[in-house]
Amino acid sequence: MSEIYGPSLETSVPDDLTLAQFILDSSHPLRPIRPSHVPWFIEDAGGRGVGHEEVRARTYGLANGLSLRFCVKENDLVVIFSPNHIDYAAAIWATHRLGGVVSCANPANHINELLYQLKVVRASLIIAHSSSLHTALGAAQAAGLPSERVITFDESNQISVGALIQQGLRSEPNFVERRLRKGEAKTKVAFLSFSSGTTGKPKAVAISHFAPIINMIQMAEQQKVNKNYAPWEEQRFRPGDVVAGVLPFFHIYGLVVGIHFMTFCGISVVVIPKFNFTEFLESIVRHRINYLLLVPPQIVLFCKHPAMKNYNLNSVRFLMCGAAPLSTSLVDQLVKVLPNAQIGQGYGMTESAATIAMFSVDEKLGVPGSAGRLVPGVVAKVVKADGTLAGFNEPGELQVKIPSVALGYLDNEEATKETFVNGWLRTGDEVIIREDHEVFIVDRLKEIMKVKGFQVAPAELEGCLFGHPDVSDTCVVPISDSYSGELPMAFVVLHPNAVKRIALDPAEVERVKVSITKHVADNKAAYKHLTGGVEFVDVIPKNPSGKLLRRVLRDRARDLVRLRSKL
Repeated sequence: MSEIYGPSLETSVPDDLTLAQFILDSSHPLRPIRPSHVPWFIEDAGGRGVGHEEVRARTYGLANGLSLRFCVKENDLVVIFSPNHIDYAAAIWATHRLGGVVSCANPANHINELLYQLKVVRASLIIAHSSSLHTALGAAQAAGLPSERVITFDESNQISVGALIQQGLRSEPNFVERRLRKGEAKTKVAFLSFSSGTTGKPKAVAISHFAPIINMIQMAEQQKVNKNYAPWEEQRFRPGDVVAGVLPFFHIYGLVVGIHFMTFCGISVVVIPKFNFTEFLESIVRHRINYLLLVPPQIVLFCKHPAMKNYNLNSVRFLMCGAAPLSTSLVDQLVKVLPNAQIGQGYGMTESAATIAMFSVDEKLGVPGSAGRLVPGVVAKVVKADGTLAGFNEPGELQVKIPSVALGYLDNEEATKETFVNGWLRTGDEVIIREDHEVFIVDRLKEIMKVKGFQVAPAELEGCLFGHPDVSDTCVVPISDSYSGELPMAFVVLHPNAVKRIALDPAEVERVKVSITKHVADNKAAYKHLTGGVEFVDVIPKNPSGKLLRRVLRDRARDLVRLRSKL
């Protein structure tokens, strides 16, 4: 099989606009006209809607306030460290109005995790939330960032976004927004989003303004947005409908699909700060939500949670699962609980600035087990372990050429060369592509785990484990889990002192395991905890050059899980 071509991209894509200018100020043939009464964003709890003019005003006011108070300017880096918030998008677009760069951080991060991100991107300002403020201030102090350069979306002892917006709207303009030169959107960085790539610690992926713009257009063309291809009630994406903004906005899925593609389509985003399943069900009913963008652990709850029987979810007409593969059996169960909905999967990654494949608009249900079809403008090839091209229905690593591809990893030439090769993006995912171009994810060739849809780098956890005095050597591998997808398990070679203690008192085994587990829990976000367990081994298998033979321990972990299930 030679290269596989997705449909050609048949529409114009501007390359002289920032993302903010495209989404707030521009029209496009594929972009529906949003009715004037339809809000862009809706607060989940209070139901307050924010319409087009207010979004533009708040974005301008914040941009002017940031310029006046903090002199934010071209290429300055703003980190957003907050749960989803009604002004999250405005904070992104305000930074872009000023020519700055945004790096979104997981609000569950611990101080050392946020500090790592602040240092890598060389942050000049943090926009936090009162719930994440303690961590933000601690990381800022460690990074040498003055505490007054930490502001919050909500009211706190720090300057608030609301106050800056008011200051900016009251004051004379303090900045001049720049129109990009022809082609500049393809090279000017909009986001530094963190990904573990195929190996190693999280890296800052440099994403241009052009990348999310063209990815929105790729999705819109594939999904026939603003095209009268069927009766109104059967069209998939319709202006005036409502989507649940429950995916974290810091994640590429929530950032590009959840915020930008949905607002492009004229759909109102209900901003949900934190996922709690029964509260989420209440939100669906209260706002008559039509679209759900979810990850597999949330799908499990829809299929198994006893509260489901108490709610009428007839408003839901579309559900897409992304961030990790979804099993065929779960899809079968989901169809029973959401019989009115179009259901399928999408596939993408941070390095592609989101969507590579998505289930077809011509199908009510995506092909079982498939991640969808290539969006327009994508070229794919499947490469076998020996470097030859796989045929249809043969497994191999998916590599793609996609116009929304990232610019590379910030200050990491080696990792960039490994992942971005002669115009091809190496996904690190083993796939099969059928003759009808449906893409099936078989396995991950890359080391990265997916826990509840979040990337977890084994190397990051191993680095943390080496900080425990009882750990002499270690290797972290995933074990499968029906709810979370995967869970981290640590194989540990004990320090001789710990071995001696255990020899004197066998009860010390459990105490050491608890201590190691707590060490990771104290230093890492919850989804990175060693919920798969800790196992002691005599030696960590390695090849002659010292590289961890991770697959050997993955197989061993699989056997241990089987053994546990029989006990």
